[in-house]
Amino acid sequence: MAARAVHTVLLQPAGIEMEVEEGETVLDAAFRQGISLMHGCKEGQCSSCKCVLVDGDVELLKYSTFALSEMDRDTNHILLCRTLAYSDIEVELLNYDEDLLSRSIAVKDFAARLTAIVPLTHDIFRLELEIEQPLKFWAGQYVDITVPGKGVTRSFSMANPPSDPRRLHFIIKKYGQGAFSALLDGALRVGDPLMLRGPYGTCLRRENRTGPLVLVGGGSGMSPLWSILQDQIGCGEPSRPIRFFYGARQARDLFYLDRFAELMDRLPDFRFVPALSDAAPEDGWTGETGFIHEVVRRHLGELGDASAIDVYSCGPPPMIDALLPVLQIAGVEPEHTHFDKFTPALR
Repeated sequence: MAARAVHTVLLQPAGIEMEVEEGETVLDAAFRQGISLMHGCKEGQCSSCKCVLVDGDVELLKYSTFALSEMDRDTNHILLCRTLAYSDIEVELLNYDEDLLSRSIAVKDFAARLTAIVPLTHDIFRLELEIEQPLKFWAGQYVDITVPGKGVTRSFSMANPPSDPRRLHFIIKKYGQGAFSALLDGALRVGDPLMLRGPYGTCLRRENRTGPLVLVGGGSGMSPLWSILQDQIGCGEPSRPIRFFYGARQARDLFYLDRFAELMDRLPDFRFVPALSDAAPEDGWTGETGFIHEVVRRHLGELGDASAIDVYSCGPPPMIDALLPVLQIAGVEPEHTHFDKFTPALR
């Protein structure tokens, strides 16, 4: 069997060289070699890995024109998650994070076993897994979970902090037509084997920051934010003001309220701010109402100088897209804004 062709990829302005094999996307090659580049969906939908091809021959796999427009292609922009190299290539990274690069972890496969399925609301569950080998990851990252024999692979963020690398928790929202969700109706049972691949994700907690920490999410976006919160509390760094904004439709969609109450009693400057966008009359709700970006807008000024704030936001694209202008107008620095858009799965 002929050896697969191997090409060199030069990533500028970082000055990093790596190899990419024939038939392997540039982003997958980076994952394999432990080079953490900006990325999101890994499927050509979100544009997080968009960059400029400076030199070399490439082919792009199928992608969304929302992520890469015809004008982008005319100016040699590419998506690393869709790019196959047919020669040595040089790429200009439009977004790269030196801290992220310094904390790169090679993507690997892990065998796991499901140990618990815990209902948190009518449509949100906590899955608990044990894995054979410890998984090193940073708070805020995610893995791809494959159910053997079912042909189903989905991306889910860890809800536990990295301090327990062999027992992983995932907060998962059940969708009516979801391929993975359907398995929660009895097809997936405690004791079942699962396969994990990761870690992925760039919305990870930056260390040794002292300004206010703002977490914004909704639905299963709680999962990476809960990991970041627990990691921040247990990291040994000096305490900092923390605000956790969480959007839901109705009161029945809220959970962990007792845990948040305990944290507000224990931590010197922590507040959990839930908001309902469609509160039912029987809820008797007296808290914040409206969409979560509107609630964030009303409260950001309480934290003082916005340029010192770090924001982590996880949830569906419309929520992220509505939040980003709010942060920009308030004066939050772009480099202190980290987000994970939960794009729909293509497979």
